[in-house]
Amino acid sequence: MSGGATEDPSPRTPPVSLLLPSDADLLRSHVDGDAAAFSTLVERHQDRLWAVALRVTGNPEDAADALQDAYVAAFRRAATFRGDSAVTTWLHRVVVNACLDRLRRAKVRAADPLPDDLDRTGVLGAEPARDPVEEQERQDAVTEALATLNPDQRAALVLVDMQGYPVEEAAGILGCAPGTVKSRCARGRARLVPLLGHLRDPPAGHTERAVGAVAGPDPGPARQQDQHHDHRPRTVP
Repeated sequence: MSGGATEDPSPRTPPVSLLLPSDADLLRSHVDGDAAAFSTLVERHQDRLWAVALRVTGNPEDAADALQDAYVAAFRRAATFRGDSAVTTWLHRVVVNACLDRLRRAKVRAADPLPDDLDRTGVLGAEPARDPVEEQERQDAVTEALATLNPDQRAALVLVDMQGYPVEEAAGILGCAPGTVKSRCARGRARLVPLLGHLRDPPAGHTERAVGAVAGPDPGPARQQDQHHDHRPRTVP
């Protein structure tokens, strides 16, 4: 028997991630005429894109319309993607812009008054809800509170506090400076905390954690579909 190292005769299968085309590859293939590439790209990210659209617009109907607008815009403008950001950042920027355009067309005012009647959210209590019905009521309270923000503040908070994007990446999605994102988040949190503070009782000065903890991560598609009819667009151009 030879003392040298023996080669492993068994073939090595590369990781699945190496076998799948990257987002950039799919976008390039779409530009080059691959009819299935864009659908594959959208399906890969549609759950998170839907969650962002739903949070920014505040209702499934507007979210579905805005998302469809965004898909059409991304489909048509794919050749303009310069590659100076991740494809997912570019997609989120298109979706957020479509949501903001729809809100502005609906003449959503930038400074709506705070609701006078906050008793509807009082049933949620101070502890995180465990019952599915209470959890849905909790999510509805967050949606109603977000509706009191102007669209720019809402989009910034959704990306940073609810989707977990770093401020710099959120700034890239929104097309503004990081300082502007921080300012919008700070002003949005200041408006949300009085509305949502009864759901959690954080120490003073921890408004970021208060809003993030109250809102929590966006509910998964399965939970959303359990509570609402699924309005997500199923097809792309």
